[in-house]
Amino acid sequence: MRTANQVLTQYAAYHRDRRNIATHFVGVPIIVFSVVLALAQVVIGPVHLGWIGIILATIYYLVLDRPLGFLLFGFLVLCGAVASLISFKTGWAAGLAIAAGLFVLGWAIQFLGHKYEGIKPAFVDDIVGLLIGPLFVMVEVLFLLGLRGDLKSYIEARVGPTMARRDGKPLGPGDTTTNSKMQGA
Repeated sequence: MRTANQVLTQYAAYHRDRRNIATHFVGVPIIVFSVVLALAQVVIGPVHLGWIGIILATIYYLVLDRPLGFLLFGFLVLCGAVASLISFKTGWAAGLAIAAGLFVLGWAIQFLGHKYEGIKPAFVDDIVGLLIGPLFVMVEVLFLLGLRGDLKSYIEARVGPTMARRDGKPLGPGDTTTNSKMQGA
């Protein structure tokens, strides 16, 4: 299993344009919530599938990085609680409709960001990128707060700093995905 540093570096290679990162601050949480809300429409015994998904995702994040896993758990619990409330108030059909609308909105925002970036989303090359998106957003928030400088230095040493406008520019000589740099990660 790859380390948190490795998966975040690989994901960051597709996210160096500040405009794209800004869209991820909005789009990723919307997508995560929409998935939890959709899963919340399926109740098994005393819990809905959203809670099961939250537990499984949290285990994965905790294995990658314990402090980040706990932070993401807090966000996921908030998603689960709001999804439970919406499901209770609206019923399953309206809950699914809301989830579908939010899912489409979140992805539209994501694809706008990758238009700025000038390259495809990370999950196209590695499906694990779908799980790393929330972790990446959490890390970017921590970077803005001046935290986890060690991780920021690790990532930037391999894929470079964020830039105001990437517009599809390669990160290294003829290398748009930094695979050659990633092998040493």
